[in-house]
Amino acid sequence: MINNLIRYFKSIHFIKAFLVALAMAVPVLISIFFFDRLDIGFSIALGTILCAPSDIPGGLKHKFYGILASIILAFTITLLIGYFKNYLPVLIPLLVILVFSVSYISVFGFRASLVSLTGLLALVLAFTRQNTETSILEHALFIALGGFWYLFLIMLSQVLLKKAQIDFLFVQLIEKTSEFVKIRGKLLVETEDRSNLLEQIFKLQTEINELHETIREVILEKRQSSGFSNRTRRQQLIFSKIMEIYELAISNTIDYDKFDTLFKEHPEKVDEFKLLIFEISERLHHISKVILNEEKLAFNNNFKVLLKKIDNHIQIYKVSVGLPESREGVIFLLNYKAYQEKQIGNLNDIVRILSNYSKNDKIRSIKDAEQFITPQDYDFRKLNANFSFKSPTFRHSLRLTLTMLIGFIIGNLIDMQQPYWILLTIVVIMRPSYGLTKERTFQRVVGTLIGAAIGVGIVLLTQNMIIYGVIAAISLIIGFSLVKNNYRNAAAFITMYVIFMFALIHPNILTVIKFRVFDTLIGSSLAYIANYFFWPAWESKNIKEFFSNSIQSFSDFLKEIDTLYHEKGDVSTAYSLARKEAFLQVGNLNAAYQRLTQEPKSKQENSAMIYDLITIFNTYLSSLSALGMFIRTNETGKVPEQFEIYVKHILFNLNEAISILNNVDESNISLDSEALALASKNYEDYFNDLSTARDKEIEKGLPITKVMRQQLHETQLVFEQVRWLFNLSEGLVKKLKKI
Repeated sequence: MINNLIRYFKSIHFIKAFLVALAMAVPVLISIFFFDRLDIGFSIALGTILCAPSDIPGGLKHKFYGILASIILAFTITLLIGYFKNYLPVLIPLLVILVFSVSYISVFGFRASLVSLTGLLALVLAFTRQNTETSILEHALFIALGGFWYLFLIMLSQVLLKKAQIDFLFVQLIEKTSEFVKIRGKLLVETEDRSNLLEQIFKLQTEINELHETIREVILEKRQSSGFSNRTRRQQLIFSKIMEIYELAISNTIDYDKFDTLFKEHPEKVDEFKLLIFEISERLHHISKVILNEEKLAFNNNFKVLLKKIDNHIQIYKVSVGLPESREGVIFLLNYKAYQEKQIGNLNDIVRILSNYSKNDKIRSIKDAEQFITPQDYDFRKLNANFSFKSPTFRHSLRLTLTMLIGFIIGNLIDMQQPYWILLTIVVIMRPSYGLTKERTFQRVVGTLIGAAIGVGIVLLTQNMIIYGVIAAISLIIGFSLVKNNYRNAAAFITMYVIFMFALIHPNILTVIKFRVFDTLIGSSLAYIANYFFWPAWESKNIKEFFSNSIQSFSDFLKEIDTLYHEKGDVSTAYSLARKEAFLQVGNLNAAYQRLTQEPKSKQENSAMIYDLITIFNTYLSSLSALGMFIRTNETGKVPEQFEIYVKHILFNLNEAISILNNVDESNISLDSEALALASKNYEDYFNDLSTARDKEIEKGLPITKVMRQQLHETQLVFEQVRWLFNLSEGLVKKLKKI
């Protein structure tokens, strides 16, 4: 409990919330004590809170320009609404144009969507200005000043607390990777229903990929601006090792049906691997605590004991089943053990980096580092390309515009105390996807009711203004710090903040609470209904684009693996980029599937088939990654001709799958199936010849040579992977044709 509380105070979410509260409080206090006016400080504080959404983890340059864009947008919109809010003939069309235009900015990506949110919040909050002591221009300028004041604090915090952000991101990544590894261990022993565990993996992959992107941007951009410093070397090394652990966990791909059959009578062999994987997961979790200084780095682990037990079980399995029947199972177990030993090696490397880092270590910078940072595409041609009903962003912009207009009309027709709260609720809740809007609607309503209930209870117990002020300040910080991880609780604390801020200036606070609840219910209902009826972008209609992108990334990745198998040597930048793209695209596909599962059942067309496809895509990535991992981490021989035949057929199937998704007429070209059958036979014959040769060596009492072991493992693993990749690609084409 205490450790969780300490971790909460160390989190970047709390630090950001504290900075927001500080940035708001300072101008208000200065305005009251030095100028005896609240309006100036309020306007500056408003500028601060408007720029907070665009302050997200990432590179300093992108953060700076994101906040700067928010300042310009907030100033411009405040000025326009301020001048025309009392002229309905002008205000209505202006409202329509601004809401659509500002919402449409999100077409440029996630950071742009948060800048867009700033603009929409500025639009809504421009209606709150009742004071006439300052002109509209002065109010807008003070808002801009508040934005620059917040930008200054953020830049200062990056200098003073530069370690906090990256450490927190690393801890999040390590903990999620640890959880991912642990689920892989659970999948080994779960024989009844693995679907729930697989869905957990799909969700985790999305979150892990997002963290990879953010950390890449922070580390590599920092390296480009400040050079390859000692600390940057350490961060880069740790990140590369965590990436290696993640890739190895994905690469431990298993045909579970075959696996269950192979070791049905020998569950103890599987249990030992599960314990080893759990130990790896636990050590990762320990490392995350070390980074946060919650624990001291400890070297005690059970790896040697567990590996010895596994070796013993493999020998027992070999003897009890007997050769040659046990050979396939033994090779599988040995390969699986080799993967876990690589994981342990990566863990030991991280421990070494944390405990005894030396400048003399052989550390190389990332080759072509700038290519690994996903570029921010701000090409204005994207605006034109997405200006159609095919674009989810275009639909969302239209939907939001109409909903805001309806909310504005309702707020003015009904005698509401603060009608802009309806618009504010719509802006905060409404998202492009139905599922997220539905989730946030529920959490917002529940959080508001909880906050209102607590507020009423405190108001009935005391009328002390000092207590109200303290509760408002604490609620603001906690509320903002929870927005990312617990929106319901965040809504409760933000509601309490609003209530007690009004309690300081409004005599009838219970009336304020009543209207706050009513407005939230109206705004939430409008957002929920609009996402269902106004040009909905159901995920089942849009998911084929994610399928197509993933298949293309598989094709590119396989080509790079093929090249590496032939050329040997160091991994090329092209290979690393292709691997990164495959991981990202499957992560995006998993995220799309998660959104689909949150939509109404009636709109989840072909959901069972789509789930099967999602499973195939994740298995495909695992198999590709395993093939690439084996080739780049082991000595390999000459590439057999049958490998090329398999690759050719796999690429053909992948291209056919893309054609089906894009509604392109299938090519009349077909490949020779006899060549594939012959390649499969040659692979099997070669492996059988090796097995026979080894059996003869065993009869003579000869130990296995390094060359023989290498040939057996390479032939068995590479053949299994390419055969599986081909079968998956065939299954993929068949399922896509059905849809």
